Amino acid sequence: MEKHAVRRYFDGRHRHSATIKLAPVQRDMRVLIVEDERRLAENVAAAFEEGPGYAVDIAYDGEDGEHLAGVNDYDLIVLDLMLPKMSGAALLKRVRTRGQKTPVLVLTAVTGKESIVELLNSGADDYLGKPFDLGELIARAQALIRRGKGVSHPVLHIGDLVVDTVERTVSRGAVELELSPTEYRILEYMSHRPRSVISKQMLLEHLYNFNWEHHSNVIEAHISNLRRKLNANTKAEQVRTQFLETLRGRGYRLLASASESSS
Repeated sequence: MEKHAVRRYFDGRHRHSATIKLAPVQRDMRVLIVEDERRLAENVAAAFEEGPGYAVDIAYDGEDGEHLAGVNDYDLIVLDLMLPKMSGAALLKRVRTRGQKTPVLVLTAVTGKESIVELLNSGADDYLGKPFDLGELIARAQALIRRGKGVSHPVLHIGDLVVDTVERTVSRGAVELELSPTEYRILEYMSHRPRSVISKQMLLEHLYNFNWEHHSNVIEAHISNLRRKLNANTKAEQVRTQFLETLRGRGYRLLASASESSS
């Protein structure tokens, strides 16, 4: 059966949606693209969705981009400089004035040294000159997301758990774990935020980029399966060094040692 997805975007002061043919795909990171060239914006969005599997929102002018950046939690903002209603530079300034530390990757046709220095001094984390290669864009974006979470290397270590975000593999000790795509995405998302309480809604919003309400009853099942697999090869006499904790009414937390577990 052919399925459809709703890609969210802003045009004017209101939320709009465009129905596109797309199988529902779970996401573990969310990206905001602020770009007024619609075909380019759609191509970049498709690259993020089909490559690393990120959820994507699009704004086609600076005002809507600034609004979206203020009300949603993004792992990365991809920002064009030449925008209607509000320039990319002005948007960047407002984001940083609010104290937001979301990594910002600027797309620009201006590559002069002085302009780039000014751009970086204004709060941009990286830039890419137009035209650009989509593969390079994705690589730079992933590096910025890792650095934004305090991770410079694509392999994450939490206790004896190893999450390779490039190969998308997980191992505990010397044993590689067989996780479903959704289980992996949940674990990667939480591995970027060890010891933080992650609510079910946060997981849903980052794992599903459309109609996430329809999946609201499946998170508990995925968490249960993930916890079982994480502990499957732990011997009873060993001290467990990895916990996926459920906090009733609050959400879930990935811990690095048994001593951190709530009583």
